[in-house]
Amino acid sequence: MKKKWWHDKVAYQIYPKSFLDTNGDGIGDLRGIISKLDYLKELGIDIIWLSPIYKSPFVDQGYDISDYYAIAQEFGTMEEFDELLAEAKKRGMYIVMDLVVNHCSDQHEWFKKALADPDGEYADYFYFVKGKDGREPSNYRSYFGGNAWEPVPGTDKYYLHMFAKEQPDLNWENPVLRQKIYDMVNWWLAKGLAGFRIDAIINIKKDTAFPSFPPDGDDGLASCVKMVEEVQGVGALLEDLKHATFEKWDAFTVAEVFNMKEDELPEFIGDDGHFSTMFDFSAHELTYGEHGWYDSKPIEFKKWRDTLFASQLKLQKAGFAANIIENHDEPRGASRYLPEHARNEAGKKMLGTTSILLRGIPFIYQGQEIGMTNCIRNDISEYDDISTKDQYQVAIDAGCSREEALRCCYENSRDNARTPMQWTDDENAGFTDGTPWLAMNPNYRQINVREQEARTDSVLAYYRRLVHLRKADAYRETFTYGIFEPAYQEMADVFAYYRVSGESGQRILVAANFGTDAVSLTLAYPCRQVLLSNLRAESAVETACEKANALTLGSCEVAVIELG
Repeated sequence: MKKKWWHDKVAYQIYPKSFLDTNGDGIGDLRGIISKLDYLKELGIDIIWLSPIYKSPFVDQGYDISDYYAIAQEFGTMEEFDELLAEAKKRGMYIVMDLVVNHCSDQHEWFKKALADPDGEYADYFYFVKGKDGREPSNYRSYFGGNAWEPVPGTDKYYLHMFAKEQPDLNWENPVLRQKIYDMVNWWLAKGLAGFRIDAIINIKKDTAFPSFPPDGDDGLASCVKMVEEVQGVGALLEDLKHATFEKWDAFTVAEVFNMKEDELPEFIGDDGHFSTMFDFSAHELTYGEHGWYDSKPIEFKKWRDTLFASQLKLQKAGFAANIIENHDEPRGASRYLPEHARNEAGKKMLGTTSILLRGIPFIYQGQEIGMTNCIRNDISEYDDISTKDQYQVAIDAGCSREEALRCCYENSRDNARTPMQWTDDENAGFTDGTPWLAMNPNYRQINVREQEARTDSVLAYYRRLVHLRKADAYRETFTYGIFEPAYQEMADVFAYYRVSGESGQRILVAANFGTDAVSLTLAYPCRQVLLSNLRAESAVETACEKANALTLGSCEVAVIELG
């Protein structure tokens, strides 16, 4: 494997709208991010990914961009962004932005010009397609529900939008459009950006015949995903993008990829892959329902563990994964992956340990380091997310009661991760002096940074130790390049694996007990040193291991052990 500058880094995702508001408008801003760089540095963060801060009407929370070269005034100014870059650089940190180029906003000047002349140059920046028999060109359902085709006013054409109708898809078959995208990407990298998280990128390749598929729902539509899965040739577009932009700057790129073909993994994240890395969504995909959130599946520990293990084994053959517990598009991991008895501080530390020491680059989502959780809402009107509102209606239409539909939202809504960051137990959690754009999770009185900074046994204090262990000189090579080996898979409630260095032979065991009863693991190698424990002093665990040549773990206990 070619060693890269980003391989041993730890990343942190900021959802700017919910991070910290400094001007009282209820919306987080760049000034708030700048003010918390030292907090992130102390946590051990190297790379900061910002969800979109571009100019946008915010139909889909900034993933509908109306000007790729402008900062949304809600977040601040370009001068403040430049200051953020400079302040991060002083601290040896890197800034990564979202790159959203499958689609733009219907308020972008390109789309406005396309609508003004549906047969002109700018119409070819999008997919303006004639209807069939007075109807849409094909029967695609958008990701957010409803038809993926919208009429072009005054014509017999429709435009494609795989997401909201306010997010028209860009036509990547048009070389002029592609070059404009490349120019924009290079402009940001020239400013000093370290790279991008790349949104919904596999969707850029379309089958321009736009064939219909057998309906998969009562609405007579088929998910637009079907076309993405069937079409060939996305790799050529991704290579063109890489060569024209990222490669020139040695930029770090992490891709959001769903529906990738199984044999394409090396092409995506191999030594000369399209991207530096891509998120591992294998655990998230376990929750998919056949028809929507209302029939989504609860997490079964063994299936979840075995899925992650299989993914690790597969990914390490190809390159580096990007590992997550949660992000802005998923509910909180502490509320999803922990069994009921483990939804406490010990469990949150355990979950963090098993994720952050996996092979690949760890991404921590804002608030994860203090154990933020899902938020109960009493009415669908309390949600902001467009996808949540769609899924609530899907549940109601399927015969669910209002209470059942709201329960689906509590378990699956993206808004769970978007509630404002919980800094203090003061009014609005110290997030804002105004009215938060999205109501706070009421548990900020108990779960917040200030309270946890005052305790050496807090989730935050533990996360700091965990991240610093991963990056410690004595273990950095093993945690970065060491292979992943599953361990103790015959134990029903145990999540355990080795990280083994190919250079030094160093072997580290990460073992956690997700069950309610204590378990004893016979050690296959002598215990050299206990590096981290979430419930007991490391020395106590070490003494017990040496005495019995076994590791006994109580409920919700995790230990990290260097073995001889």
